[in-house]
Amino acid sequence: MLVRSRPPVYGSLLGIGRRSLDNFRDTLRIARQRFAVRPARYPNVSWWAWVLVWIFLTGAAFVRLDTPAGMAHGQWSPGVARLAEFLTQFALGGWYLIPAALLLVAANLTDWRSLSRRSLMLVYNWTCLAFLVLSAVGLSGLLVNILKYAIGRARPLYFDDFGVLALHPFAFDARFAGFPSGHATTMGAVFGILLLLFPRRWSIALLVTACIASTRVFVGAHYPSDTVAGFGLGCAFALACGLVFARLGFIFRPTRAGLPLRKASFRLIAPRE
Repeated sequence: MLVRSRPPVYGSLLGIGRRSLDNFRDTLRIARQRFAVRPARYPNVSWWAWVLVWIFLTGAAFVRLDTPAGMAHGQWSPGVARLAEFLTQFALGGWYLIPAALLLVAANLTDWRSLSRRSLMLVYNWTCLAFLVLSAVGLSGLLVNILKYAIGRARPLYFDDFGVLALHPFAFDARFAGFPSGHATTMGAVFGILLLLFPRRWSIALLVTACIASTRVFVGAHYPSDTVAGFGLGCAFALACGLVFARLGFIFRPTRAGLPLRKASFRLIAPRE
């Protein structure tokens, strides 16, 4: 009786598929176990204060800045406009979501059992970071896209036609997708992640991310209140994700009060021997 052997390529692909499935199941098992043994006791973060500050800043930007921004559209100097067009590209979610997704795919296909302890910790830390970025940026981006089409605020590009507060809910038209800003939401999420990872450098992180978020005003895509609202929303999502990660023991450790702290074992570069 002739037995046909499977091609080597088929066998290797099958092995990779099984490894991927096993890694995915192991991840789910670890997460479920940690959720089961660690009660949902999150620190008493002043979310209401956060919401009130967020609403106040958004309202202040609307009252004081939105109309001047709408009137100034198209009147910025060519140098400012070109710089804004360049910097605003770094607020695209793809810059953060695509590398994070590729890292997770690579980690899912990796044979973790063959790694040394040092390599294992390095891959583990990068995987956790990718998962945090994908969660914070991806989930906040999903919500902001729902909100902006549900609210339907006209963009400042059409200030002369519709004014500063023209709402067309569920119009599903890019002209009426101004509030909140998706790019600013991405920058807010990035700031929240940096705040958790490098709390002592929060001012630098805020300056850089807020400047990039503000370029949406100079390119005429959003009013200042759109960017403030989006930035606060993204930051809140990142901090909430950090609290969940601390409960799971990924990257952070929980604290009795306030935001979680980064673990000493979380390193993205292997230490020198």
